Amino acid sequence: MLDILFSHSYYYPLDLKQWKNQTPYPPLGTIYAASLMREKGFAVDLFDTNLRDNPYDIEKEIIKKKPKFLVLYDDGFNYLTKMCLTTMREAAFEMMRIGKSHDCTIIVNSSDATDHYPKYLYNGADYIIQGEGELVLLELISALKNNQPIEGIKSIVYIKDENTVTNSKREVLKNLDELPMPAWDLIDIDSYKKVWHDGGKEFTLNLATTRGCPFKCNWCAKPIYGNRYNTHSPEYIVKHIQYLQKNYDVERFWMCDDIFGLTPGWVQNFNQELKNTNTKLKYYIQSRVDLLLKEDTIDALAESGLQEVWVGAESGSQSILDAMDKGTKVEEIYNATTLLKEKNIRVAFFIQFGYLGETKDDISKTIKMIKELVPDDLGISVSYPLPGTKFYDKVKDDLRFKANWTDSDDLAMMFKSTYNSKYYKKLHRYVHKEYRKSQGLRFLKATLKSPSKISTNTLKRISYLLYYFPSAYMDAQVLKRMEHINE
Repeated sequence: MLDILFSHSYYYPLDLKQWKNQTPYPPLGTIYAASLMREKGFAVDLFDTNLRDNPYDIEKEIIKKKPKFLVLYDDGFNYLTKMCLTTMREAAFEMMRIGKSHDCTIIVNSSDATDHYPKYLYNGADYIIQGEGELVLLELISALKNNQPIEGIKSIVYIKDENTVTNSKREVLKNLDELPMPAWDLIDIDSYKKVWHDGGKEFTLNLATTRGCPFKCNWCAKPIYGNRYNTHSPEYIVKHIQYLQKNYDVERFWMCDDIFGLTPGWVQNFNQELKNTNTKLKYYIQSRVDLLLKEDTIDALAESGLQEVWVGAESGSQSILDAMDKGTKVEEIYNATTLLKEKNIRVAFFIQFGYLGETKDDISKTIKMIKELVPDDLGISVSYPLPGTKFYDKVKDDLRFKANWTDSDDLAMMFKSTYNSKYYKKLHRYVHKEYRKSQGLRFLKATLKSPSKISTNTLKRISYLLYYFPSAYMDAQVLKRMEHINE
């Protein structure tokens, strides 16, 4: 009999926007937990939901392997799980129902279960682990297997005598190198490779060098790792990279930290460790523009193999950045973008519209910034309130009918902002068109300067101008009418 069947509740095919991207990542947080439990002597296996399109297939696995514990342990490093999408919540509930019907003890660790534990307890979970879960899971399952009391186990929520018991929180793990390497052998890597290759993209695996984020952007939820910031050593990460390169023939990595390289000197030490071990890689990261501008960080990143950095630009209006408690300046966005491009590092922006108090002028400033800097990629969303944030507290009275998106392409405004959902969805399309126009014009100027360097991709981008100019103009006219309606 199997001790623990691990699973999680994110299904890429049920999130059409993400599935269309054809860039799925294995559940890193899940296989960290599985690895620790296996190291401690438990028999474990994984039912990976990422590439599946329904939760019902887990029943065959449960019947075959007869696990004592079904552990839904979401990948806390994947921002999609932090969004608490209702499609994935319903899938989790169905998996729990199936597990209970086969006498499994159900344990859940996820952002959504941390925030909405009454819903999960009501739908059959025996125990909810709130926050960082590996050590709590080890303590909980060890106690349950040995019929020991659980009352003193921190960070768990459960029902006792028809009352909900919420134990105090455990401190997060500080020395991350104590954890064994994730159980990559439980992942069918070839199935992930096929999706990437079928989409015409270079296969990429996800790594986490840190946990948590000390910054306090008031819309950012941190239900798993919180405001603490703890870091693996460069030596641990380089060994991890070498293992994956050797065993899975992968050269490109997504460093899925909330913020990469925040600890002073870490990026420089990482770069040196790569040199010392003659390790070559390509990778991309998320970071903050103010951190990138410190010391020789950009130089070290470029030397170490960084190809692309996603920055939380959020807005081109300083008043909105200040209202968000972002702690960055618009000029830092300009400076960091310029320096990164000089090092041939691609720059991508996360942009957020619809924050409380945002005006038409604020929106115009953001569009102006995008058109002037022309990032290499762009991710646009609208402000999305999640429990545990100051932003959520400001708008929670508006969240009576809808408190979570169905999938990541939902983009519904769930609170009263300057404009309505239809406006922001049209704005989303308009800004993308203006962005593509700016890209096309930049390619056109470069081609006129150096005709000999023209490529098929360049010609394609330039030809798109024939569509984007009239289409963006028409969207702009529609937006003007919608602004009038909202006034």
